[in-house]
Parts: sequence; C-alpha cells; structure tokens
Amino acid sequence: MNAVGFQSILILLGAAVVLVAVFRSLRLPQILAYLCAGILVGPHALGWVPAAPVWQALAQFGLVFLMFTIGLEFSLPKLVAMRAMVFGLGGAQVLVSAAVFGGIAWWLGVNVEGALVIGGILAMSSTAIVMKLLIEQLEQNTRHGRYAVAVLLFQDLIVVPFLILVPALGGASDSVVTTLAVVLVKSVVVLGAMFLTGRWLLRALFQRVAAMRLREYFMLTVLLLTLAAAWLTELAGLSLALGAFLAGMTLGETEYRHQVEADILPFRDVLLGLFFITVGMQLDLAVLAVYWPLIGAGVLGTIVFKTLLIYALGRMFKMESAVALRTGLVLSQGGEFGLALLLQAQQFRVLEGPAAQIVLATVVLSMLLAPVIVWYNGRVARRLVPGYMRAPDSNVEAIRAEVPRGGHVIVCGYGRSGQNLVWMLEQEGIASLALDLDPGRVREARDAGKPVVYGDATRRDVLEAAGLNDARALVISFNDVPVALKILEVTHGLRPAMPVIVRTMDDVDLERLMRAGATEVVPESLEGSLMMGAHVLLLLGAAPERVDRHARQVRRDRYRMLRGFFHGEALLEEVPPGAYRERLHSVTLPPEAYAIDKELRELRLDTLGVSVSAVRRDGKQSHKPSPHTRFMAGDVLVLYGTPEALEGAERVLLEG
Repeated sequence: MNAVGFQSILILLGAAVVLVAVFRSLRLPQILAYLCAGILVGPHALGWVPAAPVWQALAQFGLVFLMFTIGLEFSLPKLVAMRAMVFGLGGAQVLVSAAVFGGIAWWLGVNVEGALVIGGILAMSSTAIVMKLLIEQLEQNTRHGRYAVAVLLFQDLIVVPFLILVPALGGASDSVVTTLAVVLVKSVVVLGAMFLTGRWLLRALFQRVAAMRLREYFMLTVLLLTLAAAWLTELAGLSLALGAFLAGMTLGETEYRHQVEADILPFRDVLLGLFFITVGMQLDLAVLAVYWPLIGAGVLGTIVFKTLLIYALGRMFKMESAVALRTGLVLSQGGEFGLALLLQAQQFRVLEGPAAQIVLATVVLSMLLAPVIVWYNGRVARRLVPGYMRAPDSNVEAIRAEVPRGGHVIVCGYGRSGQNLVWMLEQEGIASLALDLDPGRVREARDAGKPVVYGDATRRDVLEAAGLNDARALVISFNDVPVALKILEVTHGLRPAMPVIVRTMDDVDLERLMRAGATEVVPESLEGSLMMGAHVLLLLGAAPERVDRHARQVRRDRYRMLRGFFHGEALLEEVPPGAYRERLHSVTLPPEAYAIDKELRELRLDTLGVSVSAVRRDGKQSHKPSPHTRFMAGDVLVLYGTPEALEGAERVLLEG
C-alpha cells in the first residue's frame, strides 16, 4: 500500500475514533459520528483524504454487509404478527411519500427514473437511529414505539424492490413500464432459484461446517456465501446488496443465526462504519453553499411532510392524536436505506451531479436533526395536542386502584423471572403488584387474574401510584442495568430506606448497582454456579446443612468467592472489553522474591485493590490467609482484583 493510501486510512480511522467518543458522550448514535467524520476530513471539507475509487469499493463492501445484517435480523414471524400495521400504515407511508417526493423531483426537472429513486430515498427512515433512541428512552414498547417499528419493518422489506429497480433504471433503453416488467420477471426467477437452493443447501452445509469446530472456518464460510450471493445477483443484472440481503435472510432461518451474528459482528461494525464515512466524504459542501435554499427546504419539507403524513395516516388507523403525532416525529428523518439507494443510483448513473448532492445533503442533515426530534417527541405532543397529559394520569389512577392493602412487593418487569417471583410470593401469602410495558403480556396476565398493570417503573408518578411509600420491597426482575439504575435513582429519591433487589446477568455491574442503592444484587451466572454446586454436593452425599451453610456464606460475602475465576486466553477473546473486570491470578514466589519472609500485612496489597484469596504451600492450600501469614519461597498466592491492580500487586510481590 502506498504512503498516501496508508495515511488516508489513518486519518479516517483517527477521525472516526475521536468523533465516535464525542458522540457517545453526547448520547448520539455512532452512525452520525461516522457521517460527520467523512464530511470533515473528506475532499470537500478539510481535504485531508482525497477522492479515490478505493473509497467507492469500500462503500460497496460496507453496503453488502449492511444488507446482509438487515436480512439476518429480518423477522418473518414479527412481520406476520404485525401485518396490519406493517402493510397498512407502513405501506401507505412509503407509497404516498415516494409518490409525493418523486413528483416534486420530476416537477423540478429530474427525469422520471431519477424521480422514482428520489421518492424511494426520501420515503425511508433510519432504523439504526430510531431504534437506538427509542430503546434509550424506554419507548420501544409504547404505542408510538410499536407503530414506528411496524413502519420500519415495512421499509426493511420494501428496500428490496428498490434495490432491484435501481440497476434496471440505470440501463434502461425502453419505457419505464417495460423495464419494470422485465426486471420483475428476472428477479422472480433469480431470487426464487437462489432462495430455494439456499434453504435446501445451507442447513446441511453449516451442519458440516459447525461439526469441524473451527471458528475461523465457520466465519470464512459465512463471508464466502455472503459475497458469492452478492456476486450472483450482480451477475444477473441486479445489485450486490440484494444478494447479500437474501443470504442474510436465508441464514437467519437456520439454527446457526446467532453464531453467524457473533462471528460477523466485528467485520460488520467496521465495514458499516467505513460505509457511512465514505457517504459523508461524498457530500460536496460547495454544492451545499450554492443550493442551500433548496436543501434547507428539502430538509424542512421532508421532516414536516413525513410527520404530517404519518399523523394523518395514524388517525385513519384509529390512533389517538398524540400517539399519531409522536409516531410521525420519530419517523420524520431520512435513513441509511436512503443512503444505500443513493449509492446504488450513483453507481448506475441514475442520479448524478447537483441532484444527487442535494438529495444526499437532505438525507444527511435530516439524520443529524433526528436525535433532537426523537428526544423531544413527547414534549412536542404535549404542547400541540390539548389534553394529552390526561392519558398518563388516567393510567396512574388505574395503577393506584390496583395497589394491595397491608404492605406489598412491587415487581418491576413481568417476564419469566417476574412471574416466577410473583408465584412464590403468592405461595407465602405476600401481596404483590407487577409493572410491565408489554401490553399483550399485561392483558393476558390480567385476564388470568394476575396482579400486573401497564406502567413504566422509571417514572416517579408510576412508582408513587404503585404504592412505593407503603411497599415492603421493590424487585427489578429484568436484566437491563441502565433501566435498573434509573429505577434505583427514583426509588432512592422517594424512599432511601426502601429494600431493593436487582437481577443482573453477571457480576460486571454488581458494585455499581450496590452504590446506586440496591440492597441486594442477584447475578444469574453466579447463582447458577452456586445452585449447580449445591446439587452436586447433595448428590455426592454432603450433609444438607453444610451445603446450605456454604451457600449462605457465599451470599453473605456478596458472591466474592465466586466472582473471581481464572479466565484463560480463550475466554478473554470471547468476553467484551470491560466485562468480568475482577479475576483470580496465581503468582509463584521464587527464592529471590521481595515478599519472602514478609507478612501479608507488610506488603499492603489491599491499598492496590488486591486481596489474597488463598496460599498454596507444600501442596496444601489454605483459604483466606490471615494478615500475619509469613511467605516462603515456593508459595503460590492466589490474588483477586482487576487486571491493572493484579499487575501492580505481582510487581510488589516479586520486586518490592
């Protein structure tokens, strides 16, 4: 690789690293950081990275993996379950938006082919931005959140015909109608053959690949199939992205879907980042300066029109005014599918010159404004829709009416763990009230006579209505640390002495949750280890009281005995950075070690955040040595702490 190319990649990666960190601290989606990085260092701004064909190749490669990921996550059962809203609301939104935006583009002088593509581009919204922000705001299961998901699901589906359409329009010599007819027949034949062959061959192929137990081989096979499917569709005169989408959708129906997601994740995120960076690099700021009135009108018009359209369609589908307005605000921006279609349109020369730049600027700027609009969608609805605040209040009144008398337990979350807990409380005659945000689950459980109501446990008014001031305890039964921290903050502010039990997956956030006010934290992985050990001991004939004493001791010590373990190289490769921070590490003391003939208290390892869990001497191990334990040559010390602290402690033991 020449020096200029290597330097350009370093500049792009450096800009991406810095901006992702900045956007992360601002709670903004990283997709926007990548777009801004491309705009900033690209040939049309600072000019640190020159325009080159290689960036187009990288963008195509990233687009392939974007569509593969969408195909992999595409859920046919979800589509069927939400079909009324997906095809009704989603279909109407895309059809009307594409027709109006395409009509305006044609009226402004764009040819018919280009106008069709512009309509499809501006009809799309950003799944990545919307879902991230809805999840962060706990709105993914609200009414407007579910309607937004339904529309996004249809957009995921309708992007496939657009990907078929763009290459055909780029090479069209006949009328548009004839072109569409020809490409439809070709698509049905090619995609049908690939889909049926893939379903027949893939499961058998991956059974053999998985049986080899070689992670690299599995990953290489996934990459080969993805790129081969993309190449075949391009060979048939369709698009690379379409083949990748089909490969992902076919693999998503096999039992190897989760393994594929895990293996492809590092490549996908890097390549998607490069895709959005290269899109940002294409934004010509000179064109932006010349056509800024048209671009500004395009951004404002896109946001306002899509909001009003979805509001009107929502009212037609019997939505409440505020819910329809919030759905429209959430979906008002352009999206990554629009950028993918634009990239395709430029590749096949359907859109070129100022028209492509104006559309690109419109989509990118609307995406940059999206976080602000989504963050404040509720406030806008409350300000514009009279009486909207009465809806939450009425729900609060419904919650207040369900509060048991005489002290109860508030259970946040009514999933499997929450339902099991409520059942156990019922067996002991202890009243409870569960709060959950899944309306279907709440409806079915209430029909069965269960004590559960619809409510957001992160809201102060909801917890007060649920009887927090009189409750005996509060339990957070789901594994979501950010949400748990919000509930703890509200609970601690209202009733600092309230006993709160929190469920979590492992011990990574145990101390953080305890500091936030949790009375007890129950890590599933450690409790699972503890229960497995208890069953083994009982099976081997250990006395039940001894087993019970072991379990009580571990819990009393906040799982400290189980939280440390030897990771090994294989496990370190599998866990994400920052997970399982505290661990065990063995250090053997050679004759010349500093710690020889010194007592444990003299070494002051506790000041480094390290404790000595055990000492092995002459083949015998003693648990938790006393501060007066004096060390000898050949002793093996089992240390417990973070990797950084363990490194410092080992240096003290060996060198002083």
